[in-house]
Amino acid sequence: MHARAVRDYRTQYANPIRFARGDVVALGARDTEWPAFAWTTTADGNAGWAPVDWLQPRDDGHAVALHDYSAQELDVRAGDTVALLHELGDWWWCTHTDGRSGWVPARDLQPINETTSNEISA
Repeated sequence: MHARAVRDYRTQYANPIRFARGDVVALGARDTEWPAFAWTTTADGNAGWAPVDWLQPRDDGHAVALHDYSAQELDVRAGDTVALLHELGDWWWCTHTDGRSGWVPARDLQPINETTSNEISA
């Protein structure tokens, strides 16, 4: 499935949080705009938003990562085409036609009707 960017989106964080399955992270508050995400901090001090469904909370304010995760966002310009690979909390993990990958808010993307697009280009 593909989508077209309906507006420009620019990466919000220069150093996105990353962790591996089994890593322990400090668990902070949930995001009010994106409630599927919570502020997390890794053992090396890197902090950022991570999906709460991918974390197993402990009783000590920390959580164990259930999956590998990268908060890498993808810069797109209005009109860019991306492949939609995985949706999580109203964000899509996308691959741009130039090969770059990252998260883009779903509200900034319009799915492309593949059948109609193929018929038009045929």
